[in-house]
Amino acid sequence: MTQRALDSSGEQTPGSSRPTMIDAGAELDPVHPMEPPPARRPDGLSTAEVAERVARGEVNDVPVRSSRSVTEIVRANVFTRFNLIIGVLWVIMLFVAPIQDSLFGFVIVANTGIGIIQEWRAKKTLDSLAVIGEAKPTVRRDGVAAEISTSEIVLGDLVELGPGDKVVVDGTVSEADSLEIDESLLTGEADPVIKRAGDPVMSGSFVVAGGGAFTATKVGREAYAAQLAEEASRFTLVHSELRSGISTILKYVTWMMVPTAIGLIISQLVVKDNNFKESVARTVGGIVPMIPEGLVLLTSVAFAIGVVRLGRKQCLVQELPAIEGLARVDVVCLDKTGTLTEGGMDVTEVRPLNGSDEAYVTQVLRTFGSSDPRPNASLQAIIDAYPANGGDALPASGGDTLPASGGDAESWTVTDAMPFSSARKYSGAALTEADGTDSVWLLGAPDVLLSEGDATLTEIEQLNEQGLRVLLLARAEGELDAPGAAAGAAPTALVVLEQRLRPDAGDTLAYFADQNVATKVISGDNAVSVGAVAGKLGLAGAENTLDARRLPTDPDEMATAMEENAVFGRVTPQQKRDMVAALQSRGHTVAMTGDGVNDVLALKDADIGVSMGSGSEATRAVAQIVLLNNSFATLPSVVAEGRRVIGNITRVATLFLTKTVYSVLLAILVVCFQVEYPFLPRHLTLLSTLTIGVPAFFLALAPNKERAQPHFVRRVMRYAIPSGVIAAAATFATYLVARHYYSGEGALEAETSAATLTLFLVSMWVLAIIARPYTWWRVGLVAAMGLGFLIVLVVPWLQDFFALKLVGAPMPWTAVGIAVAAAALLEFTWRWVGRRFGM
Repeated sequence: MTQRALDSSGEQTPGSSRPTMIDAGAELDPVHPMEPPPARRPDGLSTAEVAERVARGEVNDVPVRSSRSVTEIVRANVFTRFNLIIGVLWVIMLFVAPIQDSLFGFVIVANTGIGIIQEWRAKKTLDSLAVIGEAKPTVRRDGVAAEISTSEIVLGDLVELGPGDKVVVDGTVSEADSLEIDESLLTGEADPVIKRAGDPVMSGSFVVAGGGAFTATKVGREAYAAQLAEEASRFTLVHSELRSGISTILKYVTWMMVPTAIGLIISQLVVKDNNFKESVARTVGGIVPMIPEGLVLLTSVAFAIGVVRLGRKQCLVQELPAIEGLARVDVVCLDKTGTLTEGGMDVTEVRPLNGSDEAYVTQVLRTFGSSDPRPNASLQAIIDAYPANGGDALPASGGDTLPASGGDAESWTVTDAMPFSSARKYSGAALTEADGTDSVWLLGAPDVLLSEGDATLTEIEQLNEQGLRVLLLARAEGELDAPGAAAGAAPTALVVLEQRLRPDAGDTLAYFADQNVATKVISGDNAVSVGAVAGKLGLAGAENTLDARRLPTDPDEMATAMEENAVFGRVTPQQKRDMVAALQSRGHTVAMTGDGVNDVLALKDADIGVSMGSGSEATRAVAQIVLLNNSFATLPSVVAEGRRVIGNITRVATLFLTKTVYSVLLAILVVCFQVEYPFLPRHLTLLSTLTIGVPAFFLALAPNKERAQPHFVRRVMRYAIPSGVIAAAATFATYLVARHYYSGEGALEAETSAATLTLFLVSMWVLAIIARPYTWWRVGLVAAMGLGFLIVLVVPWLQDFFALKLVGAPMPWTAVGIAVAAAALLEFTWRWVGRRFGM
């Protein structure tokens, strides 16, 4: 591997073969000028030095933002385009009309307040969960290593690094033990970079192999990652079809509203010679309902409540629309380890090969276990089975030479170590045995360490078919870090491991299968072994396994292979990324789950990245959803929450946009027929509250298991446009009939009451259609809204307050008859649209 070194200006030094950094912005230097490498301080800073630096403000005090600030929440909910329009109209109405014609303004104030409160509640949940899920770096002070919050790191701190750890501040490497750092999140390049003492490290990168420590040289807002955060806050949204669709709808509504409103103003104020205040009131009454003011609010509330609900299940949603995205997913790519299986493993058997002495093999494994201060799950299982002290053991730590103890083990030592790398598929250790003999040992994937035709592979294949994981212990010739150390290594023993299956994984796989979501298990382990584990959990197609080393490199052929197989083994980190891209090229919406460093690139490129809470900090940093309880079984809850949001917002959007359509058409008809606008603001406030506002709030938060479907705008408008046209036509027809029926003083109020009755009944029928399928509470909701309108019609003081009084019997019954005909036409239209385009 080519080492990359950077000089103080950020340029590559001679011999480096790759570019240093993507351009992150003209004013941002990707690698800050480093101070001269500090003298090595193996004990770290003293308590007094830390206090001195804190007093000088040399502390990493950049706040972690997992959501918008309270100020931003208020600003986003208050200062909107439609709030401005309605606010101006509200002020006008307060001066020219009774207070009941200004009720729409109070409704907007209430709605905005609800939106702020709900998002603030979601922010509190999100921030508290972010603190719970935040990994704490290990810092050495006064010679003692301790975990602290990232905000407590000070300039000059000695920060320890291990596999999966994220570099949280800029610094210079002080200690390195086969340290490999992935800077792909900064440079876009996937190849790890070997780091040695004196090399710079940048915040935002993470360790993929080895370990070490670095001295912090840039903290707080001077660190590279912090400066990037200033450029683009962490509160960025994944693509949301719901949000973008609503934005598109609002854009078209604005275009329709402006010319229609101008025509209505001219018609009411100039053409019709009415009382000025009455004309203004009716003009405003025609403009206000054109605005679907509650649609954006309800979408935000639905997302916010979704975050709170998932937060109670220990699921951290780092980007709100991620719950929508997961609901649209049709392929879920799972990493076996940590997802289908629990983190731990157990050694079930050790099989010596080629006549090897079992006691000797046991001693090698006992000593090998002490070679890595940060063992992975496989090595930890060996340490548990063969502890260094012959009893309960803890992972060894510290020093380049680690003694083993217990019997003859006291004179065995580790002289060199090579930590496990997912690229190599093995780890290694150089040992000095009791008699002074030096030996080099490799432990890793048998199909990597053995030649292709080795007879031992058949035995291993049989074990893999049982779902067991097998490691090969091999004795190598030559130096441990030699380029071809694995070539010609002598097989010594097989270490058979059994993985602990997650008890809830089978039910989760069954849920996805029932929801027609394809599941792909992608692992770095042997494909047959992974397939056996998946088969035990009931994964459909688990027998269709493929070794990723035989995976075609052509994206189209890879996509075909991905669709035809369900289990993939020996997958490299770069291949995981390519596999996600291949599936996306076929139009699939892909979710990727994982907890290891080797999953980061795929998580980053997937439509939705899901990380386990116990996973590496790097995976949690790039994932949109973090399962803090480490339970794969939480995913169905996220999918269900997303479907609830999408399905319900689609329903209520139809209600809001039906009102927009009939309001625009009524205004156009009024202008064309040169008549008074039939409604005052109080009438439409009443109608909006009973047929849209209150029921939409309950419908938006109701359970909904409908599968998410694409083309939000198209699907909503297919129903909203014909519904709005029918409502406008029926209402205006009643109004024209009433104008010919009533005459004299009070005629306009009687005409308005008849038209209001028709519009209410038609709107109620739209609500009744949208509320299907009926449950007891949905029927109760529709009935309660109808009862509310009936109370207004029969209670005298409410009649006066809302200026609604039905005069005589013929005209009100005519209004009812027109509404019934419109309802029948609505039923026919909705069913035709459903058959023609699908629900």
